[in-house]
This record gives sequence, structure tokens and C-alpha cells, in this order.
Amino acid sequence: MSETQRLERDVAHLVPLAQGGDAAAREALLARCHPTIFRWALVQVGDADEAEDVAQEALVRLDAGLDGFAGKSLFATWLYRVTRNVALEMGRRAARTLRLRSALALRPDDESATADPADGVHAETVTALVRALFDDLPPRQREVFYLADLEELAPVEIAQRLGLEPATVRVHLLRARRSLRARILSEHPEIVEDYSP
Repeated sequence: MSETQRLERDVAHLVPLAQGGDAAAREALLARCHPTIFRWALVQVGDADEAEDVAQEALVRLDAGLDGFAGKSLFATWLYRVTRNVALEMGRRAARTLRLRSALALRPDDESATADPADGVHAETVTALVRALFDDLPPRQREVFYLADLEELAPVEIAQRLGLEPATVRVHLLRARRSLRARILSEHPEIVEDYSP
């Protein structure tokens, strides 16, 4: 289950209660949304401190604008747009170093599933390399790659979030994956055979 699906599941009952004036539900909704907003903001701005600033502002806007959420889209789609708009307005996304190692943890479903410890080390090496190369992608490619490969969203869902055509999303995703593969092939040919973006 992706983070977006978990968020939708966790807040489905809270949104109408919060919109109806239930203060405890509103508080619980804001608390549940914060970690997700923070991760999304981190992808936008590339710095943990700035991502926290974006997250706090997005939570303020979520709180103030919750009654305006009409349910015509997924709550996560609406929340992502709020977060993205805040990040863009704060103007901190460009020219920042993305520090995924400390703030964006990829959680494997079952870390104990690897039978051979060497396989785990190899997978960690590939993951660390992809994260490092992720920094160098253009902002739009980085955002689309994150939503597709880390959030596990379909191109249609990504297009809705970003206000793009699905075909445009696919182009950005293809370019991001090709760029990562080309860099891995040129810099670490010994592992590219096991990497299939």
C-alpha cells in the first residue's frame, strides 16, 4: 500500500468530522497529514528545515481551507496541491540540495525477506546511488519520479496532482529513468544489470 493510499484510508473518517466542526477530529487530521506533507515538501524544496516551514504553512492552509474541500478529487490530491503551492510560493525549491538520506526513508515491506545478506548490501548500494543521482535530476523530473516510483502513483494520478497531461508525465518519468540509468551505467557499470528503473 502506498503512502497516498494509507493517507486516504487514515483520514477518510476524519475529514467529514473535521469539516463538521469536531475539534478533536480536526486535530487528529492535521497530526496524521503532517508526516506526509513534510515528505512531499522535502521533494519540492530539497532541504529538511525548509520542508518543515512548508509543512507548517501547508497545515495552516489545510486548517483554514478544509471547508473548501468538496471531495471532487481524492483528499491526498487536494492536499498535495496545497503543499506544492506553498512550496512554490515560498520560492525555495530551486538550487537546493536534496537530503533524502536523512529525511526521506524508503521503507521496504519486509527487511528480513532477503535470504543472502550480500543481496541486502547490494540493494542498499543501488538505493543509495539512486538517491544521490536523484539530486541531479531537473525539478519536474525529480517530482514525477518521486510520485511514480516512491509514492507508487499512476501517471493519471500524477497528472491530476501536477495539472499536467498524462502523456507529459510519462515523458518526464521516462527521461528521469533514462537519466538515472545512463549515469549508473557510466559511473557504476557493475551494478546496472540489476537495476531496472
